[in-house]
Amino acid sequence: MDEQRRAAGPPWLRHWADTEPGARLPWRSTLLIAAFVLVGTGFASRGQLDRQPLDVYARILLLAGPALLLFRHRRPVPVVFGVAATALVYLAAGYPYGPVFVTVAVACYAAIVHGRRRAAWWALGLLWLGHVLAGHWLYRYLPPAGDGPAPWGQELAVAGFVVAILTASELVRVRREQWAQQRAERAAAERRRADEERLRIARELHDVLAHSLSVINVQAGVGLALLDGDPEQARTALTTIKAASKEALGEVRQVLDSLRTPGDAPRTPAPGLDRLPELVELAAAAGLAVDVARTGDPAPVPPGADLAAFRIVQEALTNVVRHSGSRTARVHVEQHPDALRLQIDDDGPATGDDAGGSGNGLAGMRERAAALGGTIDAGTRPDGGFRVRARLPLRPKETP
Repeated sequence: MDEQRRAAGPPWLRHWADTEPGARLPWRSTLLIAAFVLVGTGFASRGQLDRQPLDVYARILLLAGPALLLFRHRRPVPVVFGVAATALVYLAAGYPYGPVFVTVAVACYAAIVHGRRRAAWWALGLLWLGHVLAGHWLYRYLPPAGDGPAPWGQELAVAGFVVAILTASELVRVRREQWAQQRAERAAAERRRADEERLRIARELHDVLAHSLSVINVQAGVGLALLDGDPEQARTALTTIKAASKEALGEVRQVLDSLRTPGDAPRTPAPGLDRLPELVELAAAAGLAVDVARTGDPAPVPPGADLAAFRIVQEALTNVVRHSGSRTARVHVEQHPDALRLQIDDDGPATGDDAGGSGNGLAGMRERAAALGGTIDAGTRPDGGFRVRARLPLRPKETP
């Protein structure tokens, strides 16, 4: 039945539905409005000797409006029309002017802020039209007896009051919508920052653990193979495992510290290209000989680009250890004033279908480069090896 009323009929009937069925009844504000209307109308009636005196029926009409306002949050459309109707009956009966319009203003405001704008406009428009008819055409048949037509200036005042109510209610509605939009945008920004932080932590943990565990895996295999035949070499493998695991634990602890104390400065500096010799040593322990060459501008690299470059080289060397049959790799770091270029090569051949790494490693490298406005190009070389190229901008505005 409600759907049929909403689909057809006058515009106000299309909104004849509960807005907030579970909203609490506003008892306190409604009682205050009722007391104000009764007391204020009593004082206003003393200066309106040409109007009907306040009697029982007048007070019933004055209380009918506030009684309807109890349901202004649950059913704003019926309330705004009901309050407008009681006010029109009150005025048409010749009772004194006064705060009776306060109930109309509150009902109109409630309807507009709940999205029932057309209902509020229709209700106030019909109230004003009924007031005009009663004051200029039907006054002969309405109390008080012998009353003449109302001055048009009074109608202009009523019209101005109606426009003021509508304007104020619309301004409040717009402001509430802006507040709601701002809250939604702040919530979306918080979720976005949380997602970006989770992605950053996932990249850091992947880069740290993938590299260190690859070295540990290789050395564990060497240690097991040489444990009986060459105990000294097995001891060297275990020493490498200990060093790699200690380094990995330190970097994981650094990542976790950033979770416990967000916004604080890290206890240890983030790794950068100055730690390339450590990567070379760990790769050598895993049986990979790495040749590093640095050319170009020797100026310090911004921290964001420095960390990204280190992680990209680390992940590329990890992929060589895990997915390439080559035992040699070349790292070329070329630094310019505006960009840092990296190139990591191995001679292959690939030891599996995922040559060069095809999972989270390459995706993490691309995300790191993209976060700085840079690019990553990784793929198989014509001679069977694998090459990773990266370009990282060094302009401050592109470096987090």
